[in-house]
Amino acid sequence: MQSLSCSYSKGSSLPVPYPDIDLVHYHTFWRKKKSGHGCLRVQTRNLSHRPFFNCRTRSYHRGPKMISLALINDPEQLENKNEEVISLLPVQENPCSKPETAEMVEKERVDVKALAKSLHDAKTFDEVDEVLKNFDALPLPVFSSIIRGLGMDKRVDTAFAVLDWLKKKGNHSGSTPSPNLFIYNSLLGALKQVAQYSKIGEVMEEMRSQGILPNIVTYNTLMSVYLDQGKPEEALNVFTEIHRNGLTPSPATYSIVQLTYSKMNDAIGAIRSFVKFREEYEKQLMENDPDAGWKTEFVKLENFTIRICYLVMRQRLVHEEDASTNLFKILTEMDRFRVRPGRVEYEKLIWACTRESHHNVARELYQRIRDMKNGISLSVCNHVIWLMGKAKKWWAALEVYEDLLDKGPAPNNLSYDLIVSHFGILLGAAKRKGLWRWGLRLINKMMDKGLRPGVAEWNAVLFACSKASETSAAVQIFKRMIEHGEKPSVASYGALLSALEKGKLYDEAIQVWEHMRKVGVKPNLHAYTIVALVYMGNGMVEMVDCVLKEMTSSNIQPSIVTFNAIITACARKGMGGSAMEWFYRMKLQNVKPNEITYDMLIAALARDGKPRLAYDLYLRGMKEGHLLSPKSYDVILQSSLAYGIIIDTNALGPRPPQEKRSVRTGKDLFEFCELADLPKKGQPFGQEEIYGPEALER
Repeated sequence: MQSLSCSYSKGSSLPVPYPDIDLVHYHTFWRKKKSGHGCLRVQTRNLSHRPFFNCRTRSYHRGPKMISLALINDPEQLENKNEEVISLLPVQENPCSKPETAEMVEKERVDVKALAKSLHDAKTFDEVDEVLKNFDALPLPVFSSIIRGLGMDKRVDTAFAVLDWLKKKGNHSGSTPSPNLFIYNSLLGALKQVAQYSKIGEVMEEMRSQGILPNIVTYNTLMSVYLDQGKPEEALNVFTEIHRNGLTPSPATYSIVQLTYSKMNDAIGAIRSFVKFREEYEKQLMENDPDAGWKTEFVKLENFTIRICYLVMRQRLVHEEDASTNLFKILTEMDRFRVRPGRVEYEKLIWACTRESHHNVARELYQRIRDMKNGISLSVCNHVIWLMGKAKKWWAALEVYEDLLDKGPAPNNLSYDLIVSHFGILLGAAKRKGLWRWGLRLINKMMDKGLRPGVAEWNAVLFACSKASETSAAVQIFKRMIEHGEKPSVASYGALLSALEKGKLYDEAIQVWEHMRKVGVKPNLHAYTIVALVYMGNGMVEMVDCVLKEMTSSNIQPSIVTFNAIITACARKGMGGSAMEWFYRMKLQNVKPNEITYDMLIAALARDGKPRLAYDLYLRGMKEGHLLSPKSYDVILQSSLAYGIIIDTNALGPRPPQEKRSVRTGKDLFEFCELADLPKKGQPFGQEEIYGPEALER
C-alpha cells in the first residue's frame, strides 16, 4: 500500500511530498520560509472549524513520518496510535491573523485517516461537500491519498464523488486546485484495486479531454490492468507505446513486462526483454538518476528473470510428455545471453525430472551443477541415479555414482542400494538371455566400484551359465562366490546342479547334491527336479522314486515341471514304457498334463515303436483342448508309416501351425554389448574375468 510521507530535515526546506505509485521522485508544493531558529516553517491558513485538527503546537522531528491508509478502517488501531498521528498535513494560517514577516507561525496538521473515514458513505457531490466544505485549502496530495485509500476499501463511488467535488470546486473557486495527473493516477489505481476495468477507459478519455498527458505511472497501471484481465499481448503493446511517447520506463515497468512474459509462459521472451534492459543499463542510461535505485533494481530484475525461466521449465517438465527440446532451447538462450541460474534452481529442476524422457535434461542439469564446483546435494545425485535407471541408462547412473566416490558428497545407503538395484536389473537381463559373459563382467564392474555383489547377483550369473550350458564357468563362478564371503543359497546350488546336468557331469552333480545336504541347505522343488534328472541321466532310475518320496515327506509336492522333466529324460533315452508309467503316476497325483507332457510322451512312444499308442495320446490331448506342436504330428505320421500302422489322418486334423520364435539377431547382441560394455566379436574374454585376479595370482 502506498503511504503518504512527510520528510522534515533540519536546516532544509519543508516539502509536502506527493507520493506516486512507483516513482521515487516527490513533488513539493509549499514555499519555504526560514524561521529565526534555523528551521523552516510552512505558511498556514487559519480555519474556523477544525473537527479534524490537533491544536497543540508540536515541533517536527528529523526524519520521515509515514502513514498507511490501511489504518483508515481500524479505529482501535488509530486510537492506539494517537500519539503517533503522522498524516496531519500543514494548512495555511489566515494571513490577516499574523503578519507575513513573522518568523514563527503556528502550525497545525490534519488527520487524513479520519477525514477519509468520514467520506466512506458519501456518494454524491453534496455529501462530499458537506464533509469537505471547510477543507478547500487542503493540497492535492491529501485527496490523492484519500482516493487510493477509498480504492483499497472498495469505495470507488466515493472516490468518483471526491473527483467530481474537486472538479467543481476548482472551476468555481480559486482556493481548491483542479484535479491533476496524480489524482487521476490514484483513481486508476483504485479502479484496478476493485477490478472495475470498464471505467478505466472513461477515466483515460476524461484525462485526454482535459489535456492531461499520462506519465509512466499511468502506463504501469494500464499494463497491470491488462495483465489482470488475462491480456498479456495488450500489456506489451502499452510498453511499446511508452517508448514511442518518449517516456523512460521505471523499475516497476520492467517488472510488469517480465511478469507479462511469465503469464505467457514465454521464458525466451523474458530473457530477451531482460537483455534489452541490461544493454540500456550498461550504457548508463539509467544510472544518471541515482534516486531511482537502478543498481538494486537491476539485480532484482535479473533474479526475477531467472525465476521466470525456472518456473516455465518446471511447468513444462511437469505437464509435457517430452519437454526436453523446449528446455534445451531455454537453456541455450540463457547461456547465450549470460543469464545463469544458480545451483538451487538447477537442483529444483532435477527434482521435477520424473519421466523416462527427462533423463537427458537431468543429466545436463547435473553436469552444469558439477561445473559450478560449489557442491551438490546428495539427495539430488540419488534422484539422478534413480532416473537414469528408470530410463535404462545404466552406465550414466554408474557415472554419477563414480562422481560421488571421486568428487563427493560421499554416497549413503540409498546411493548404494540404487546402484546395486540397477546392476540387479542388468544381471536379470543376463539371466533371462543366458548372456553369462555379460553377467560376469557386471559382477567384476561392481567389484571395481567398491560394490559387493550379494547372493542374488551371483545367482543371476549362475543361472545364465546354466541356461547357456557353460558348466566350467558355472563351477568357477560358484567358487568365486564362496571366496568373496557369500554363502550359497538353495538357488545357487540349483543353478550349479542344472549346469552340471546339462554338461552331463552326473557324478559331480551328485557330489554337489550330497554337499548341499551336508551343509544343511534344504532343497526346494527346483533342486529336487534337477537331481531327479541327474539320476535319470546317470541311469539310476530307482533313485528317482526315492527323490519323489523324499519330496512328499518334506511337504513338497511334485509339479508338472517335475514330471515333464522325468518324462523328457525317458524320451531322450528311448524309454517309452517308463515315460508312460510316469504319465499314469502323474494322473494319480492329480497333476494335469500340458502340451509339453503330451509332446514329450508322444515322441518317446514313437521312438519306442508304439505309434498306435502315440496316436491315441495325440487324439486325447486334442480332446482336452491342448494345442500340440507340429513336431508331434509329424512324428506320428513318420512312425506309423515306418511300422506299417494304419491310422485315420482325418481324425488328426490339419497340421498345427509352426510357432514363430524370436531369434536374437546380431544387431540385438551388438546392442547388448554396447549397453553393458561387453567385448565385441574377435575380442577374447579374459581369464581373470572368469577366475578373478585372486585366483590367477595363486
